[in-house]
Amino acid sequence: MNFEQAKTYLLGTVGESMSRREPYRLDRMRAFLSELGDPQEQYPTLHIGGTSGKGSTSTMIASALTASGKRTGLHTKPHLRSMVERARIDGANVSEERFAELLSEMMPAIESVTQVHSRPSYYETLLALAFLHFASERVDAAVIEVGVGGKLDGTNVIRPRVCAITNVGLDHTDILGETLEEIAADKAGIAKAGIPLVSAVADPGPREVIERACRDAGAPFVPVLDATQIGEPEVHPFSQQFTVTTPRETYDVSLPALGDFQQRNAATAILVLEQLDDTLRPAKEAVERGLSRLNLPGRMEYFPSHPAVVFDVAHNADKARNLVASLLHTFPERRFAFVIAIGASKDAPEILRAFAGAPATFFFTSFETEGRTATKPQRLANIADSLGIWGRAIADPVEALNIARRNAGADDVVVVTGSTFVVAELRDWWMEHVAAAGQAG
Repeated sequence: MNFEQAKTYLLGTVGESMSRREPYRLDRMRAFLSELGDPQEQYPTLHIGGTSGKGSTSTMIASALTASGKRTGLHTKPHLRSMVERARIDGANVSEERFAELLSEMMPAIESVTQVHSRPSYYETLLALAFLHFASERVDAAVIEVGVGGKLDGTNVIRPRVCAITNVGLDHTDILGETLEEIAADKAGIAKAGIPLVSAVADPGPREVIERACRDAGAPFVPVLDATQIGEPEVHPFSQQFTVTTPRETYDVSLPALGDFQQRNAATAILVLEQLDDTLRPAKEAVERGLSRLNLPGRMEYFPSHPAVVFDVAHNADKARNLVASLLHTFPERRFAFVIAIGASKDAPEILRAFAGAPATFFFTSFETEGRTATKPQRLANIADSLGIWGRAIADPVEALNIARRNAGADDVVVVTGSTFVVAELRDWWMEHVAAAGQAG
């Protein structure tokens, strides 16, 4: 099996039906990993959940561990450009050749599990591949981002050294529940006896749900808001500097990532790292070094130009609100031109309502990717119109970006957002046609 064949196989599992039994994911995932020799038990893990920020926080933790000299695996989702991004070691993706080899090695286990539990899903297979890759490369630790929710997520088969929940927002309500408290209860399903759970959740209702779940599970509850202080940041177009003070240390953070929410994510990452024992816990200097080397493509990623361009994968209302707040803070008195595509399964009205708070023009577009459908641009324009937002529907995303750039003032900021897929497509185009040509400098 080569990489193209591996991709074809995996994309064929995107619509794989779920078992009718409620805990289908854990039953099938446990059986699958058992067939593979339980690779997830061969190294320490850290388990990071939340509605927003869990990918950034996971990457921060992994970067700090790598900076401390630990060989560190990282599994996050969704990927921006390629499936190989879901299994990284010390920041490097698994190679396409090794990815295909691993999937080939997994096929007997897939066939065995399929006979009893039905075929493992796309997500489960990629997660198991990451676990196997980390085991084969003998990592010292692995940071594992929760996929959806917590309780029944495929990642909830691990017994980590530390857990974390970054926040709770309204997303995946068809699966997790219609209220913040219901969603918090599902996310708190990752709490385990004796395992510290670091929580950056601020809303009183969801926070109480998580605290109660920790008490019931016997998991120490570690609240970020009570245990850390974040100093006033110094914000630049490419980075921000601030301090994070915990009961243990004061960290001088230089973060090459924009957004107020990234300050909270950094504080969460630091507190997670402080829960580790002496064999894994990085020194203060390693934490600071790791955060300063952070690489987060597509997460409020800034490119200087006239106008400047920001790429951010704000694909739910919570992320959209955070993005708008951060844009207004980072670029005061500037106007914005949003290039937005939204997945058909997402709550487009709530996402657009969040973007309505910015002084901006809007260009609604689409994306094309296997296994995913975009909301039609004219549908987005109609929803926006009902919210008092005027915008143009432009089906081709590259055309939408170029028209947004031509219509924006030199000091404005063009923001590509609303979906991971449109960010990936337009970021690739930007890197090939604008940044590579030196037009973004």
